[in-house]
Amino acid sequence: MKVLVLHSHPVEESYGAALHRKTIESLKSAGHEVDNCNLYAEGFDPVLSRRDRMIYHDYPDNTEAVKSYVERLARAEALVIVTPVWNFGFPAILKGYFDRVWLPGVSFELVDGKVRSKLQHIRKLGAILTYGADPFRAFVAGNPPKKIVKRVLRAQIKPFAPVVFLAHYDMNRSTDMSRSRFLTKVGQEMERF
Repeated sequence: MKVLVLHSHPVEESYGAALHRKTIESLKSAGHEVDNCNLYAEGFDPVLSRRDRMIYHDYPDNTEAVKSYVERLARAEALVIVTPVWNFGFPAILKGYFDRVWLPGVSFELVDGKVRSKLQHIRKLGAILTYGADPFRAFVAGNPPKKIVKRVLRAQIKPFAPVVFLAHYDMNRSTDMSRSRFLTKVGQEMERF
């Protein structure tokens, strides 16, 4: 299976980078073909410019500035997101990826005023997230990243696609042991992906 891995952590020596490496290693070990899309390392520009917004609905002109990313998304059969959660949301670079790449004509089309998915070739979705907040605080805040993964993104790919959602909460008080356990869990889940 061709798996597009979206990574959005700027620090190469971080725990998030270790999760990213473990994800790639485990997916490859399971026999998947991995497209490693490390947004920071690739210098992805997350800003939807005024011009981009003006041509937002004009497919295929709207894809010109992000053509290589659109092509990678079109080849993917599965998607795995590895990211920290900042202020109960995705980092700006990842949010910008969705704004700039998941465009009309790419991820959806409007048919009689209704949205129709164009990403049904993506048959699996995974998310590996780290939160500073504990699970209760995330719950009280509505846990937007979890809802985006399990509801919004899932609705935009193949209906009823399996979703693997892994979160290490309370990173502010994590321990070597909690981080090690979660890293092992990520490896196991990605080898079964």
